[in-house]
Amino acid sequence: MSTFSTPVKFGTDGWRGIIADDFTYANVRTAVEAIAHYVLKHGDAGAGVCIGYDTRFASPQFAQVAAEVLSKAGIPVLLATDVTPTPALSYGVRARKAAGGIMITSSHNPAQWNGVKYKASYGGSGAPGIIKQIEGYLGEPLPDAAAPAAITPTDFLPDYIPAVEAFADLSAIKASGYRYLVDSMYGAGAGVLKGIFDRAGIPSVEIRGERRPDFPGINPEPILPHIALTQKKVVEEKCDAGLITDGDADRIGSVDENGNVVDAHKIFAVLLHWLLTRKEWPGGVTRAFNTTKMLDRIAAKFRRRLYEHGIGFKYVCDLMLSEDILIGGEESGGVGISKHLPERDGILNALLIANVMADEKKTLGELVAALQAEFGEHHYGRIDMHIDDRLKQSAIARASSGLKDFAGYKVLRTEDLDGFKFFLEIPSDAAKQDQTPLPAETWLLLRASGTEPLLRVYCESSSPENVAKILKAAEQFVLAG
Repeated sequence: MSTFSTPVKFGTDGWRGIIADDFTYANVRTAVEAIAHYVLKHGDAGAGVCIGYDTRFASPQFAQVAAEVLSKAGIPVLLATDVTPTPALSYGVRARKAAGGIMITSSHNPAQWNGVKYKASYGGSGAPGIIKQIEGYLGEPLPDAAAPAAITPTDFLPDYIPAVEAFADLSAIKASGYRYLVDSMYGAGAGVLKGIFDRAGIPSVEIRGERRPDFPGINPEPILPHIALTQKKVVEEKCDAGLITDGDADRIGSVDENGNVVDAHKIFAVLLHWLLTRKEWPGGVTRAFNTTKMLDRIAAKFRRRLYEHGIGFKYVCDLMLSEDILIGGEESGGVGISKHLPERDGILNALLIANVMADEKKTLGELVAALQAEFGEHHYGRIDMHIDDRLKQSAIARASSGLKDFAGYKVLRTEDLDGFKFFLEIPSDAAKQDQTPLPAETWLLLRASGTEPLLRVYCESSSPENVAKILKAAEQFVLAG
């Protein structure tokens, strides 16, 4: 076992760091050398590795460094010729039967961050077992091959774009007459969804489609406050929905026709309900520990098995590879459909939202209202607390110490699958247990990041007022430590 010490640490979806601080050429080489070891020992190294990159500062240069490491080890490389969405890279891995893929991106993180994502040969996030093996190789010397392998410039979009176009019914979307705002958040999805709409004759307008590595004024994450401009532009441009992709275009966000944010939970629910009613495809449903329980109600109605798992898309991918899964996803906007890829895909999901609107003849706001009416009001909120490790650990320890009430509400039960979750009794909801639909269960989750000085606090309840009150009480609880 190596005793090598490095800032490189693979989290739920690869390794991330601050550019020029710990995300350096040297540390990228360390991370990629570990990946090379894994490919050489456990994969078909001769099939090569695909490498893509996003719009962040120096991403092309970091991708070149990664390519050179693999080449020296005798592993052929298909290196992207330009900015590439993560799902396009993943699709390229599977379509070309490559040994794996490396994506240089820090996804939704602020501009000063960059990262390395590993994609396995099946075209999705490395399963937990794979990531553990890669980490085990960190710091091991990587011998040079007798001769360097080829580095071949490759455009991954010509294969990917027709695949997602074929997955959606573009004719139906065009015939619906709906108009869309596309927000690429200065990220890798710029021009891709807009181009699909343009070729199909679907009315749309794109914002933040230019390449800006500084992501001016925002983090490229499709949640508030970063999508306030989207809310404004949807109304100004008289669009029927706003479709948003994050920094590497694997996550989806949305805004309805009135400028209201439709969070990732509702997007997942809209897509799931449509797949079950319109497509009737077989398979179960997976959701992360921090994701809406509206999905449980939809799955139960259609008698589909629901799998709950840890936070991170690698768990979704793992289940898709081992079980009969229709769709899986997470709170942060990552939703994957197994018939496409065992991978989240913001561009595909944006197209499918438009497809649902066309099939149901409803705007995005109307689709959400219909689900709330049938399955109960579900409202959600999240706060990210940038605090030191002492406060993080104190909050988790106190939360798990057997509290009987929280925010003035009785604690009904707790769960600790990934973080610590309270289920709370809201008196007004308890009085409505004879109503249909039932109010949403109220839960609060505290989860400490394993890679950042960060504690995330999540809440779902039957009203926005409940969510706001509980999140405020949670913030005070954490800071009191």
